[in-house]
This record gives sequence, C-alpha cells and structure tokens, in this order.
Amino acid sequence: MNNKEKFIEIYRSCVTREGADAFLDYLTEKTDFFTAPASTRFHGSYEGGLLEHSLNVYECLCDFVKRPRLREKYGFTFTEESLAIVSLLHDICKTNFYKTEMRNVKKNGVWESVPYYTIEDTLPYGHGEKSVYILSGFMKLTREEAFAIRYHMGFSGPEDANQVGRALEMFPLAFALCVADMEASYYMEGTEKK
Repeated sequence: MNNKEKFIEIYRSCVTREGADAFLDYLTEKTDFFTAPASTRFHGSYEGGLLEHSLNVYECLCDFVKRPRLREKYGFTFTEESLAIVSLLHDICKTNFYKTEMRNVKKNGVWESVPYYTIEDTLPYGHGEKSVYILSGFMKLTREEAFAIRYHMGFSGPEDANQVGRALEMFPLAFALCVADMEASYYMEGTEKK
C-alpha cells in the first residue's frame, strides 16, 4: 500500500463527521497535498514529503497518547477521529504553497540545472491558523482540535512564548501533537530523500 492509499484508508476509517467527504474530495482534486514537499529544505523537502510527514505525525501521535502515564496520571483521552484530524491535517496550510524552480549547481566541475522548492503563499494567514481556517470551511473542529492544530509548532514559531505555553497547558491535544510533530520532523525525517 502506498502512502496515498494509507492516508485515505486512515482518513476514511477515522474521520466521519459532516464535511469529511467534501474535504477529502477537495484534498484530492484541488490541492497538491499528495505530491507536495513538507518544506523547502528541511524535513520532507522532496516530492510526497508533506504526505509522508502527515502519516509520520499520525503514527507518532497515536503512539505517544498510548503511554499509561498520560492516560492514568494526566487523564489524556482523545477520540480516534480527533487524533486523525489533527495529525493528518495539521499542515494542510502547506498545500498549493510550494513551487518548483530551477537553479544552476556545479557538480564535479560541471554546471547543471537542478530543481528546488520555493514558497508561493497565495493565502498569507500564518501557519497553524491557516490550517484551522482551511479545515473550518469544510468541517466543524472541536476547540481542542483547533488549538492543537494552531499551536502544533510549539515554541518554534514566532508566537509569544506565554501564549504558546498557556495553550499547551490548557489543551493537552495541542501538547501531544506538538511532541508528535517534533518527533516526526527531527527523528523520522531528513532534509533530503536519499
């Protein structure tokens, strides 16, 4: 099973709320989600990197929230649907966001033209907040889901640290998604597919 098939299988089996089918149609017909990179030069900076990253975050999040300490001591309990939505769709803001350009690079003393990714942001609405905005046009998110997606970058974004800390404290799913996103980005993925 390829990554697109895996994504669609998880999505269809877990995300059943009103608007889910319309969003999947939008994703497959109007975006480059399944082929887009996850970044221009960091994790997932290759074709299909965004899809792979989304699946990696799903795997990391599902694994993280199974920890007995999180459930027993802190009371972390989330639905399968919420886990799928926030992990698979947290970076939906990166669809139709990157474009490929060419540049000259010298390899073994010879100049050759190679492709690289650049950003073309046609909806400059931030990062996590843009994902929440796009998703909200199709399906109703719970408050916990919206905050998880909005603050999934944790302290690595430009937001006020006090605001980020408060959101991670108030919404455990935001904290869990942030941890899963960092695990996937820093430990499962690299800068370039070799």
